[in-house]
This record gives sequence, structure tokens and C-alpha cells, in this order.
Amino acid sequence: MASDFGELVLVLGDIHIPHRQANLPEQFKDLLVPGKMQHVLCTGNLCSKAMDDYLHQLANNVHIVRGDMDDKTYPETKIIQIGHFKIGLCHGHQIVPWGDPESLANLQRKMGVDILITGHTHKNEVYEYEKKYIINPGSITGAYSSKSTDVVPSFVLMAVKANKVVTYVYELTKGKVNVSKSEFSKK
Repeated sequence: MASDFGELVLVLGDIHIPHRQANLPEQFKDLLVPGKMQHVLCTGNLCSKAMDDYLHQLANNVHIVRGDMDDKTYPETKIIQIGHFKIGLCHGHQIVPWGDPESLANLQRKMGVDILITGHTHKNEVYEYEKKYIINPGSITGAYSSKSTDVVPSFVLMAVKANKVVTYVYELTKGKVNVSKSEFSKK
């Protein structure tokens, strides 16, 4: 059945365990079943070997970039090919101003990617900009950021099939998981 969706890609980041949060929300743990996803793309700030190990249990293809709080030597950026999409991965603390669409588009052009995935702001966003896709999964734990202490825990699940990607944004609000969907096709 999962093959109907194409390749399933878990996109998450800004975990900050154990520095800012003790654990993943239980509601999300129940959804993250090992072996269901083919890829994990992480924008960094895992902050522990235990979280690195956990992500490697979820899928065979795990790609992690270094956040500003990581001491492990992950790469600053990474490019991954999934389906017909070239996907760029970067934590986002290197982007000034943080989360700025034009600055993100500049990095996207520099990397030569169809989809750019960044984090650091702890606020999820999925949008099309200059006919390309930009994704920020937010913070899966809801860890506070330098801009906000009221962060909604979130992550993104992408279903990539040929030249089409469907994104599902999972948000945990008042103990309930809400999901929103959007689609992007490569032209």
C-alpha cells in the first residue's frame, strides 16, 4: 500500500534533546513507525547520540545536517535525489535573516535544488517560491527558540512519486495531532 504513495520521507529537525526538551511527544512517537518510511531528512540540532541512533532505526536512508547546537560533525549542507526531485538540506542558522524567503531562494539557487529544507526558526512552513518548494519542518519537540518560547511541535511527511510531492504537516496542538496537506509538481 505504501508504494501507492511513492517514497515516504520523514522531515524533522530542531529536536534539542536533552537540552531544551526531555523527549519526543508521545503522540508523535506513535506515528513514527520503523520501516514505514524510506528516508529521514533532519535539519539538525539533534543534540544527542541517542536521537541520532533513534533516527537510524526509523529508515535505512538517513540524512542529517549540522545545526548550531550539534557537536557531531554532520555536513553543513547536503543534496539528496528522491524521485525526480533534487532536495537540498541545511539547518538554517547560516541564512540571514533567518527564514527569509529571498535568502532561502538564494541558497536554493546556489545548491541547484528543486526543494530546499531548512530549520532553525522552529516554525513549520511549506510554500512555493519562484516555482520551487521550500519546507521548514519546525521543531518536532516544540523546543523553545531564540525568538519564541511558545513553539508548536511539528514535523513533515513527504510522499514523493515521480515528479510530484505531497506534503503532510503534522502539528501537535493542545494534545491533539492536526494534519494539513499540500502538493507540488515539478514542471
